[in-house]
Amino acid sequence: MTDLNVVRVEDPADARLADYTNLTDVALRAKHEPAKGLYIAESSTVIRRALAAGHRPRSFLMAEKWLASMSDAVPEGVPVFVAADPVLEAVTGFHLHRGALAAMHRPPLVPVHELLAAARGGAGARRVAVLEDLVDHTNVGAVFRSAAALGVDAVLVSPRCADPLYRRSVRVSMGTVFQVPWTRLETWPGGLTALQDDGYTVAALALSDDSVSLDELVADLPERLALVLGAEGDGLSRGAVEAADLVVRIPMAGGVDSLNVAAASAVAFWATR
Repeated sequence: MTDLNVVRVEDPADARLADYTNLTDVALRAKHEPAKGLYIAESSTVIRRALAAGHRPRSFLMAEKWLASMSDAVPEGVPVFVAADPVLEAVTGFHLHRGALAAMHRPPLVPVHELLAAARGGAGARRVAVLEDLVDHTNVGAVFRSAAALGVDAVLVSPRCADPLYRRSVRVSMGTVFQVPWTRLETWPGGLTALQDDGYTVAALALSDDSVSLDELVADLPERLALVLGAEGDGLSRGAVEAADLVVRIPMAGGVDSLNVAAASAVAFWATR
């Protein structure tokens, strides 16, 4: 630990901690993070996955007791801010019980065509998840975790979808947002047309009179498939459904007409694996 750039702080208002201030204020962070080109990684596991993905840390923030276990993960020269628990809680707005935080430089987004072409070691993505306007960061993180676990090659998010690199999304995903290639579509639903031009069958998960069951889709699985999942309340927009090649429903029992979007994604990813 002698090579660590440890900076001990006692004042929650210390200007050097500005990256970590008011993390519970969603509106502030949504505006603040992209402008500064950073995101926050929470917990030692998530931080290590971010570093393994090649993301560059700007600084670390932790309690003294975590220094020893995190020392091997800290690149030389990067400041490690250390403070007592009451100071950490005053800075972040929550009890920091997951080991550490890191302010990470936000990597630039890759154009959609380039991202999909580079997937699977350059062989190109076969299965893609597309998220339309999800507003709950927990759901976004859960979808990414399912995508990683069930072999989805890439995730695309609509222009208004919640940020996959928001702290809660990253934490719920267990850092798999760094593992699954993703980027943001510039237009919606026009971005779906670009997928179709690249040879993807666009399947909208929704309820409609002309929908096919997930079992029917699996029985004749397209070589390239884009599964489109909609927002938590209203589901997919009419524009997205109309732009899709087909509408797919998950068979339900017990009078239930739909699943939470995170649960629906896991079912669809497993069935089409």
